[in-house]
Amino acid sequence: MRLADFMCTQLVTATTATTIGEALAQLRGNRIRHLPVVDSDSKLIGIVSDRDIRDALPSRLVAHDNDQKILIRPITEVMHTDVITAHPLDFIEDAARTVYEHKIGSLPIVEGERLVGIITESDIFHKLVELFGVNRPSSHIEVEVDDRVGMLAEVSQIFREAQVNVTSVMVYPSNVPMKKLLVFRVQTIDPRIVITLLNDRGFHVVAPIDGEGRRF
Repeated sequence: MRLADFMCTQLVTATTATTIGEALAQLRGNRIRHLPVVDSDSKLIGIVSDRDIRDALPSRLVAHDNDQKILIRPITEVMHTDVITAHPLDFIEDAARTVYEHKIGSLPIVEGERLVGIITESDIFHKLVELFGVNRPSSHIEVEVDDRVGMLAEVSQIFREAQVNVTSVMVYPSNVPMKKLLVFRVQTIDPRIVITLLNDRGFHVVAPIDGEGRRF
């Protein structure tokens, strides 16, 4: 899935003329945590987060003579200019890796230097949940197989024979040398028929297990 398929294009932005107080009002009023800063041509020049604003504000517990003066200072004094961005045609897994590696909460989406959208870590999380199919009634089946060409096709044939639809599949390395794990999300609440077929064909079903820790 490309970022263009789910990025937010109804953008709330600031400019270099925006004050810290105005930025705070925008963040609170729109219930957002990140505010891109753009110029008159929608060129992305920075970003500010609710945390940046909080760090700049004085403590509520201690009064200072210059408390109100902070709110009228320009947002450029607290914004970050080394913005990590993505492109609308980037894949969701690449965006997730970027957010994870850089420990950031959002990714502005740009074409050239022009801001065209934004996604947050919550957007990515929710979309991955949908892609994995865990937001719908389904079952999880995990199969350990030899790490060789064609194993995914062989296991998938079993699901076809059982007439069970696969909503998602992931491949992970196994802790066992020369093995890998195939993790299926299937559209059935009772996976026992599929598991029985897999076992009968000699495949090692790792999960699910019953309440006493035994494999079905």
